[in-house]
Amino acid sequence: MNITSFLKPFYDVTLVYNDQPLGDALTTMTKHRYTSIPVITKDQKYVGTLTEGDILHFLLKHTDCFIPEKLNKFKVSDVERHRDYEAVSADSTMPTLLSKASHENFVPIIDQHGNFTGIITRKTLLDYFFEHKFMVL
Repeated sequence: MNITSFLKPFYDVTLVYNDQPLGDALTTMTKHRYTSIPVITKDQKYVGTLTEGDILHFLLKHTDCFIPEKLNKFKVSDVERHRDYEAVSADSTMPTLLSKASHENFVPIIDQHGNFTGIITRKTLLDYFFEHKFMVL
């Protein structure tokens, strides 16, 4: 089974750029109610995942950032990420994908050049298996 059939493509993914102001990233996450979000470079390379916890740890170290205007002095790349979601290749196998998805809300997908092509959500996989009655009881 080709895992790309489950792919939410790059242009449909809510993400942030590593050089984006941190306040903007937090606004994006809050607006969409995401607890984690992919981080990429302007040339579409996946660099990791930004989580609410990462931002909280950053704020606790930089207490002057509690003022929203000061938060934008920092970039997403200034935040130490504690748990990046490991990307898999678009030609990965279903067992590899399922192994990653069992631990994360989404799995970042990259092409053979390391470019971010999109994500596959755990929800998409679960919906597929329930719809096709691949349940194990």
